[in-house]
Amino acid sequence: MVLIMNNEMTYKKLVDVYEALDATTKRLEKTSILAEFLESLDVETLPIVTLLALGRVFPTWSEEELGIGAKLLMKAIATIVGVNIEDVEDEMRDAGDVGLAAEELFRNRRQQTFFSKPLTVNMVYNNLRKIAGISGSRAQSRKMEILKELFSSASPLEAKYIARTVLEELRVGVGDGTIKDAVAEAFNVQKEVVERAHMLTNDIGLVAKVAMREGEAGLGKLTLEPGKPVKPMLAQLSEDIKTSIMDMGWAICETKYDGIRVQIHKKGDEILIFTRRLENIGLAVPDIREYIEQSLPSQDFVVEGEIIVTEEGKPISFQYILQRIRRKYEIERMREEVPLTLYLFDVLYYDKPLIDTPFERRRKILESIVKIKKDKLELSTKVKVTSENIEEAEKLFNMSIEKGHEGIMIKDPYAPYIPGIRGKKMLKYKAEPETLDLVVVGGTYGKGKRAHFIGSYLVAVKDEDDNLKTIAHVATGLDDKTLFELSAKVQKLVIKRVGRQVEAKPKIVLEVAYSEIVKSPEYESGYSLRFPVLKGIREDKSVDDIDTVDRIESMFKS
Repeated sequence: MVLIMNNEMTYKKLVDVYEALDATTKRLEKTSILAEFLESLDVETLPIVTLLALGRVFPTWSEEELGIGAKLLMKAIATIVGVNIEDVEDEMRDAGDVGLAAEELFRNRRQQTFFSKPLTVNMVYNNLRKIAGISGSRAQSRKMEILKELFSSASPLEAKYIARTVLEELRVGVGDGTIKDAVAEAFNVQKEVVERAHMLTNDIGLVAKVAMREGEAGLGKLTLEPGKPVKPMLAQLSEDIKTSIMDMGWAICETKYDGIRVQIHKKGDEILIFTRRLENIGLAVPDIREYIEQSLPSQDFVVEGEIIVTEEGKPISFQYILQRIRRKYEIERMREEVPLTLYLFDVLYYDKPLIDTPFERRRKILESIVKIKKDKLELSTKVKVTSENIEEAEKLFNMSIEKGHEGIMIKDPYAPYIPGIRGKKMLKYKAEPETLDLVVVGGTYGKGKRAHFIGSYLVAVKDEDDNLKTIAHVATGLDDKTLFELSAKVQKLVIKRVGRQVEAKPKIVLEVAYSEIVKSPEYESGYSLRFPVLKGIREDKSVDDIDTVDRIESMFKS
């Protein structure tokens, strides 16, 4: 029997907090529960708990992952409780959640483990991290052994949350916003200071640790570092080019490219290429890494741009880019078949953080450090526009559309870079109507020949507490091949089925066009979309990137 060191916190204490969080729907209550718990932790356990409270073992931008699917997890549970895997599957279907299924099975387990050691927070966290490092021969069986070790010592409630953590589906209603508010409350620092520190580091564990040790003074010293991506600055919709430029005084206008937005970090000899979802896709795009090595300096930097696919000088479907970033094999062949071009438009770090530097200055720095490689790595096309030459922006817009791009960006030259914020300092003006990014939460199977695949998708936005609120059913827009692929993806995520209706885990983000936003009691958001059309699957975006009820309300009013 292994003894627990006096300073190690039992996992049961964290599980009790999970249960308390799950027992309330009120965000302020969740914040207070978390704040009180965080305040009680030692400085080493604190950053671990901030991750586990989000249902994660690694930050979103980390390349490390557990690599454990539902099947392997259910097999481990079945082995420990002494049932068949089919019994676990049946229980999961009835409960609609692997955690609740694990809890029920552990309450009625046939096999008891004697001399098991009490679980600690560190034990659970470190063992799960150990799983991520396992590869090569017998990797799955070695991962199974660690899972079985954890489950063999777990109570029913502990099994519930271990299972959920493994699949990163904690289900206690805590998002980044709640954690940040709890850190501010626990260590008596202003929310705005915590928000900025997290915005610049994208590391809530580090923010919590510094808040505990050094307070606001320490948080104020945290800043952007190469190697840790930050959420991209977001653009609002411009309804009129002239009005937007006049409101800014003058503007820098750039072509808006329809591709995958990337944030590129050079740290030492490493080049990391992150998507909007903060996933590192560097291995899938070796050509882009080569262009960066050839066109930018050898010192550390963070630049931002858009990767597009061109054919005969014109951009082609966004789906072709997805073929490249999803590719794990035959990358060199795909490199020839799907050539990529990178357009850079901003720099966030060079010699020092440039987050607070005005955009006009950042653009000049970018231009000074980039060597253009025609059709491989270029700078975004731009013009300076004042009230005296508005026609230059209109010319750029028309030229961009003629070349097959989406439209133009209108940027305030004095604006700092504000990660994760959608504001009026950066606007987009597009030829096509604005679209929404929505997450699939359910669907309806078709009839007749289409009875075996989902033909209509229930989609949702998120509210200020990160709760998902339905807004529409989408059934048209994609060709049969893409719809079949989408149906297969959603079927893997189904957690409940009643007749033809299904409920799905919120993982898949869709780009949806529409003719109008209308008020509607039919959907949880209070709004609905008239004539919604599916434009594409946004594999470069996560549920964190979807549109919000606030934005829907704003668009409805305008």
